[in-house]
Amino acid sequence: MPAATASPRTPVRAPKEAVLVGAVDVARLAAEEMALPGQVGEHRGAVVEDERLVTHRFESLVPGYRGWHWAVTVARPPRGRVATVCEVELLPGDGALLAPEWLPWSERLRPGDVGPGDVLPYDGDDERLEQGYEATGEDADELAIYELGLGRARVLSREGRAQAMTRWYEGDHGPQAPVAKAATAQCSTCGFFMKMAGSPRTVFGVCGNEWAPDDGRVVSVDHGCGAHSETHAPEAQPLWQPSRPVRDEMDLEVVATANVGAVIAGEDESETAVDAVPDVTTSTAVPDVTTSTQDDVASTGDVADQE
Repeated sequence: MPAATASPRTPVRAPKEAVLVGAVDVARLAAEEMALPGQVGEHRGAVVEDERLVTHRFESLVPGYRGWHWAVTVARPPRGRVATVCEVELLPGDGALLAPEWLPWSERLRPGDVGPGDVLPYDGDDERLEQGYEATGEDADELAIYELGLGRARVLSREGRAQAMTRWYEGDHGPQAPVAKAATAQCSTCGFFMKMAGSPRTVFGVCGNEWAPDDGRVVSVDHGCGAHSETHAPEAQPLWQPSRPVRDEMDLEVVATANVGAVIAGEDESETAVDAVPDVTTSTAVPDVTTSTQDDVASTGDVADQE
């Protein structure tokens, strides 16, 4: 009988990242330091993010944060046996209550949102507008013959038109409306203003701007709103307004004084002194040095002979 051979024992591998996965108390303590008392709930498991990197999740009991959880990431160095906290975050989970996705104003704004005092930014590339000299449509110079009432049994009388236009002008689409008083420009200068046909065209038109509160309604030429085609949004004002320098004009500092009369008198005396100086080149006589010297020498010789 052959001798029994002992089969080699296969080492049992410890659970992956057992040190970090077991660091539940360390992760909970870090979450409680970040949150307010009583806002960290039960442990919801651990996720191995990478080698020697694990994230523990705890239930969030923060009011208003339904479906959120505390995420605490721990790590260890190679051959290390102690977990170190990397970061603590409050993250949304499945079914968490989140704010709607942010949209720019051009996509968020809806027709009718512009109220009194609201102003839309200027859009120079608005495809709904074109230059006035480019209006070459068929109805640019077309005469609306149907305005005469052809084909209708009855039309508005002069009195009926007057009542209607008075009602429109004095109503919410005239110049006395709150949105018109807060506007900086009138409808008569707006590119979306479409004039009516016939006699009312001098006073009324129809708004064709979908962003305006009066879109599709009859408005007066002196009506207005913040959705004007040429209106610019107000520029942001600086937080600090520099004040103008203050000058005290009542306090005059005298630097130096001068006697004007003395100065003038001094100038006159100087001119007089200059005039009194004789002309040296013409009036001063230069003696003949040679002649006088010879006479002196002769006189000296005569005296010597006598002695």
